[in-house]
Amino acid sequence: MENEIRKVNHVMNFIWEFLKFIFFTGIIVVISKYLLVPVLRKLGESLNLKPKTIGNVTGVATSTPELLTVCFSSVTKLSSASAYNIISSNIINLMQYLFAIYLNKNQKVLQNKALKIDLVIVAFTIIIPIFLFIFKIQYLLEIVPISILLFFVFYVINNNAHKVYLKRKTFQEKKIQEETKWVKGKTNVIIKYIIYLLAIVVLLYIIGNLLSSTLEELCNNFKVSQLLIGILLGFITSIPELITFFESQKYYKYNKESIQDGVIEATNNLLTSNILNLFVIQSIGILIYYFVS
Repeated sequence: MENEIRKVNHVMNFIWEFLKFIFFTGIIVVISKYLLVPVLRKLGESLNLKPKTIGNVTGVATSTPELLTVCFSSVTKLSSASAYNIISSNIINLMQYLFAIYLNKNQKVLQNKALKIDLVIVAFTIIIPIFLFIFKIQYLLEIVPISILLFFVFYVINNNAHKVYLKRKTFQEKKIQEETKWVKGKTNVIIKYIIYLLAIVVLLYIIGNLLSSTLEELCNNFKVSQLLIGILLGFITSIPELITFFESQKYYKYNKESIQDGVIEATNNLLTSNILNLFVIQSIGILIYYFVS
């Protein structure tokens, strides 16, 4: 009888911890979608940034869930879960991007050579981690400096490709040139968005800390595979990217602006998110893992 009660309690505790895992991860996604991404977008627009730059900023924003989950997974010595999270996120990001492009019927825009080069780089962000897994070197400390170097190499390639193959000034760039005067009160608006960002980061840190405790409980006490947790994290933390891929294209179409600008923004969102995930966030995870070991 006591054994049966223990089994029932064990199952109930597992269900409770798993629900907490889903809840805390969902909260991170909700905060990213409804707070972090909109605030960063508004900040970018207030600074009159180009579509490419706004895409980069959005890519940083949508990578925040991966940064938090990888950091807290590494702190709790769940390095495998963080690695699976990164590779699954990058694959899912590309699938979602292509889905958004084809659903909005913007395939022709991808004929531009700059965007083709961007997608080749994205392909490398998937091929490289698979290669590391095959040879079982994904956790080596020596990978960190190589990753940082590749991050800058791919960034330079992306930047030069856009300069060479996107010489035409986009609608947003023309609009920026027309807005030469600094609007009165703009400084206060930018300061307000920066304050919002700081508050959001603090909130994400608190939720991320709770998520790390739940992850540790699931893996250590309930023997849940780190592969399964990593894949689940990959799906959940990729939701903000899916949202922004659609929103960036709809934004320019709705405002009767160049749809190419929307695709450029979505593509750079994808590119920035993936190279950050693989080269920067994963490197941070490796360093944290070695530091706490």
